[in-house]
Amino acid sequence: MAHDTDGLLTTHIGSLPRPPELRELLKQRDAGEDVDPDEWERAVVDATEAVIERQADVGLDVINNGEQPRVSFNWYVANRLSGIGGSREAPLWDDLQDYPEYAETEFKTDAIDLRSQPAVVDQVEYVGRDDAEQEVETFFDLLDETGVDYEDTFITAASPGIAATSLTNEHYDSHREFVFALADALREEYELVADTGATLQLDAPELLASGHRGPQDKSLDTLKGIIRLHVDALNEAVSDIPADQLRLHTCWGSYEGPHHRDVELVDVLPELYDLDVGGISIEQANPRHQHEYRAFAEHPLPDGWDLLPGVVDVKTNVIEHPETVADRLERVADAVGDPTRVVAAPDCGFDTQAGLAMVDPEIAWAKLESLVDGAELASDRLF
Repeated sequence: MAHDTDGLLTTHIGSLPRPPELRELLKQRDAGEDVDPDEWERAVVDATEAVIERQADVGLDVINNGEQPRVSFNWYVANRLSGIGGSREAPLWDDLQDYPEYAETEFKTDAIDLRSQPAVVDQVEYVGRDDAEQEVETFFDLLDETGVDYEDTFITAASPGIAATSLTNEHYDSHREFVFALADALREEYELVADTGATLQLDAPELLASGHRGPQDKSLDTLKGIIRLHVDALNEAVSDIPADQLRLHTCWGSYEGPHHRDVELVDVLPELYDLDVGGISIEQANPRHQHEYRAFAEHPLPDGWDLLPGVVDVKTNVIEHPETVADRLERVADAVGDPTRVVAAPDCGFDTQAGLAMVDPEIAWAKLESLVDGAELASDRLF
């Protein structure tokens, strides 16, 4: 990953607002409807070019394609794997079970219904290489054409663990067998991204969110076992990629829910440190977890790791003041002990599920501007 010894770099966590016309095409494709390939290509190219230029205008240092051609950060894998057949009802998260009337209206979008999930009914194999190659080629071609300034690039991919928790397993004998099968299948996508020279961001929110998701026993020991299993599968899938080319995002679920059943970061952070990556992104603006910067003082980052703390919330339309962003960055940097190991970021993506964005698109960009301004203030004080 890129580093700067003179100030804090800025980035984001993958998804950025998609234009309405692209969301409509994503909806049609996800529903299995025919979409004119030329219309699809034009929409993706236009949206990707616009999002590249907007990131540069805002002043972000480490940029991507905004996940424009994907219906979501995790559900897209169902379109790149064999063995998928039909959909099943998705389990409701524990915190939302306590507030069922609110949950009923929270998770249906104009492009995807998160109350159901695809089912795996046969062996999974990776069949998405053409789509993945087209996505990364479009991104890098447009980077060259636009000529924007940036420090580094990243491309996201769903981790084996979030793929396993986003799909219903009706084929494999155990969750362990399932997640390792997914790791073996998705390895091809990870290595394809790494071969471009971009940083590969692995999205693994289930590492923290499994504590309040699904039907399993919710004890801390059980959660730690799930984390260790998913970490092992992920490490196997990226074993041929240098750790300094990998960063990982985890969170407690990017949805506007009560989150009162979230696990405490300090209780599981050491388990995350077994990841073979070079950096980790964790929410720090989420009002349920703003206090947890202290966990990084109690459990120092592994050697060679960077921390990408979330310093703007992606679930509210309040635009953080740059001084607020700077305060968050300064206290994280103090806990880490070295500001050169901190990269400013939002808590999560701004459009993780197409059509479910909780923040108005223009306000999302204003929040990113505040992120950049706040990082400049913090840099003046820390360097």
